[in-house]
Amino acid sequence: MIVVYAGGHISDGDYNPADSFHGLAIGFTVMVGAFAVGGISGGAFNPAVAIGAAPMGLVWPTIWPYLLAELAAGAIAGLAFRALDSTDK
Repeated sequence: MIVVYAGGHISDGDYNPADSFHGLAIGFTVMVGAFAVGGISGGAFNPAVAIGAAPMGLVWPTIWPYLLAELAAGAIAGLAFRALDSTDK
């Protein structure tokens, strides 16, 4: 959820070519998530990674609760960004 929220703020249309820290901000957001809950989630913060790791038994025995939680968190992050940042169209 935080990656979607941070990505929304980074790509809000006020791009300045001299400001090249957008990728660094997303990378640090993912790194903080990996350190914070990587042991719980197996480091699968992207549904595509989780789907790829599930057949090998690296993530969980069942993938459906994770995928539903990821989709719900992404939707909530998008709605929160839209509600909190009313300047973007």
